[in-house]
Amino acid sequence: MKIYYCTFGCKVNQYETENLRQRLAEKGYETAENMESADVFIVNTCTVTAQSDRKLRQALGRMKKASPNAVTVLTGCFAQAFEQKARELGCDIVTGTAKGDIPALLEDFISCREQIVSVTPHEKGECFEPMLNLPSGAKTRAFVKIQDGCDRYCTYCIIPYARGHIRSKPLDDIRTEVTALAQGGYKEIVLTGINLCCYGKDFADNTRLADAVETACAVQGIQRVRLSSMEPEMLLDEDIRRLSRLENLCPQFHLSLQSGCDKTLKRMNRQYTCEQYEALCTKLRSTFPDCTITTDIMVGFAGETDEDFAQTVDFVKRIAFEKVHIFPYSVRSGTAAENFGGQVQRAVKEQRAHELEKVCANIRADFLRSNIGKTAEVLFEKEKGDGFHRGYTKNYTPVAVKADSAESWRWQTRQVRIISAADDLCLAEPI
Repeated sequence: MKIYYCTFGCKVNQYETENLRQRLAEKGYETAENMESADVFIVNTCTVTAQSDRKLRQALGRMKKASPNAVTVLTGCFAQAFEQKARELGCDIVTGTAKGDIPALLEDFISCREQIVSVTPHEKGECFEPMLNLPSGAKTRAFVKIQDGCDRYCTYCIIPYARGHIRSKPLDDIRTEVTALAQGGYKEIVLTGINLCCYGKDFADNTRLADAVETACAVQGIQRVRLSSMEPEMLLDEDIRRLSRLENLCPQFHLSLQSGCDKTLKRMNRQYTCEQYEALCTKLRSTFPDCTITTDIMVGFAGETDEDFAQTVDFVKRIAFEKVHIFPYSVRSGTAAENFGGQVQRAVKEQRAHELEKVCANIRADFLRSNIGKTAEVLFEKEKGDGFHRGYTKNYTPVAVKADSAESWRWQTRQVRIISAADDLCLAEPI
């Protein structure tokens, strides 16, 4: 049987889908290259925004049209947080964020042909679900999930209800997985989690994120270790000192901001102020040469006034983020902010997003131009189908080098000199 995998959302979901694909491949299931050839659809859902839910319904419609008799498995955050709504989508199997039972559930459904709903509630004290991904050779960088769950309960966010309490992968398991990936040829890994900076807080021995990063960086053959999104208030001075000693740690920090207005941050139940956030950015930039700082910003949160939004714009200009992901706030059922007054009209949210995007685009262009004349090491990731070798520097600056021969640079690291900037990337020449 052939399975078509559809993944929405974050790097954690991407990691979990790959883990599921590998386990099902061991049982003889093949991967379908397109919807029309699928006997089974496995849809790993996200539910961060209302748009995620709309995209899910649209995707399910396309799948059922492409292969009407295929078995449909719905898993992930949407199914965990909104079980009843998930039941009503007409999928054959509905399960939550714990995905270990999916192979057995699939076999059960094939035998009985009756809808199976198996969503297990999260409980405090539950263990990290064992997952170890082996090298697949599909990409040049590999995600390694080391943490799950969140206990922060931001007022706009449903994820603590979908993912449960914090839990962490043991250091020995991280070492085993990263070693296998290195032996499989991977040169870069990305440590990821639902709330990455909470890594180790469920352990009794004061283990911290820095321990996990040091473990990964120590594996022979790994040239780069990158960190996914982090909460700014949990990156402490001691963590920064320890991370600064690791030569193969990529100096790129994605620090989720959400708003540059203290009043809005307080309504969101974020655990820092703009002043504290700015101090952290200053410290990172002084500690890590050529460090880049990227972020997420939500516009139009309940109660956000024009003045509040203007403060966010000013804060973004002051920090000069190298890249910003901007999205309008959408009400999530089951969150505290669902009942907040002062909900912002959709047109206003879209206008604010558009205005902030223009500001961030100008800052991004300035950053790319600032790289002209610099030399950098690039790990090339894509074949030269468009006439260019393409890859990223350690601080995640995208670089393209004109291909002058038939040689592939994929999986290779090379020194380049950046000569110009255009179209959200830098153009370079080899040294």
